[in-house]
Amino acid sequence: MRAPGDEQSLRLRVTALVWEAEGVLSVHLSRADGAHLPPWTPGAHLDLHLPNGLTRQYSLSGSPADRSIWRLSVLREPVSRGGSREVHEVLRPGDHVDVTGPRNNFALPEDTALRYRFIAGGIGITPLLPMIESVASSGADWSLLYGGRSRSSMAFLADLSRHGERVLVRPQDEYGLLDLDAYLGPPASGTSVFCCGPEPLLAAVEQVCGTWPPGTLHAERFTAKVHDVDATDDEAFEVVLRRTGRSVTVPAGRSILDALEDHGIDVPNSCREGICGTCETKVVAGVPDHRDSLLSPEERAANDTMMICVGRARGPRLALDL
Repeated sequence: MRAPGDEQSLRLRVTALVWEAEGVLSVHLSRADGAHLPPWTPGAHLDLHLPNGLTRQYSLSGSPADRSIWRLSVLREPVSRGGSREVHEVLRPGDHVDVTGPRNNFALPEDTALRYRFIAGGIGITPLLPMIESVASSGADWSLLYGGRSRSSMAFLADLSRHGERVLVRPQDEYGLLDLDAYLGPPASGTSVFCCGPEPLLAAVEQVCGTWPPGTLHAERFTAKVHDVDATDDEAFEVVLRRTGRSVTVPAGRSILDALEDHGIDVPNSCREGICGTCETKVVAGVPDHRDSLLSPEERAANDTMMICVGRARGPRLALDL
């Protein structure tokens, strides 16, 4: 189970808003008293609780060494569900916002790879920036393939330019779709591939890395992956909460989280799409039906944890550490 670290809720002050590219706005957050912010590691994100009541997850894109500020970079979505619009149109310097985190579901592996290959699509560059700085400072072999609609829409190009030929900038209006086969080459052991961006890019990278050694690819999604799930086969099952001994029936067509909330049982959650990891819960007994977009194939096979905001059970009974 992913450890949340020193995850906590904080009330922070918006100290600056900075345009990073066309449609991309960075939000700088600090403590009002100037105290240090909690430590974090590359790949971490925050839950940002917006004034309109929405909660959205945004990657930390600054430097973990700078404990005075957290930087989030937000793309103004053309069809916003309310989150990016609130950041761009309502949030202003001097405002106070609540955040929860940091939480890291996209961390650099503890074992050192021989080489790192980063792939970013659009705003997907944000979690990769601190990763690149960490890997670059270690002297490791690394490179970045960075795509976007156009150069004007691609954030942090000036910062990345100092890395020279290690960074391949490939706007779609100049180069077309990213040539993943040419960039990644043949399967190679000792390589870690990190990718973040829109779903079509992630799906393409997953296909290219399908023949690579297990554990090569590390991906983070901003939207839920489309799963081939036939919900018409869903049947009711029982969930046993180990800590209280209480049992709850989960009806067909409902997630475990839905059923728990129906019975007045509150469990921390945020995205309700199986992508942020807030509701990750340890499985004590039974076999979960994983419908999230976060766990790796190896983690799914282990059945040690599950995302209860979308998951169900493969069987009549499931016991959870709740």
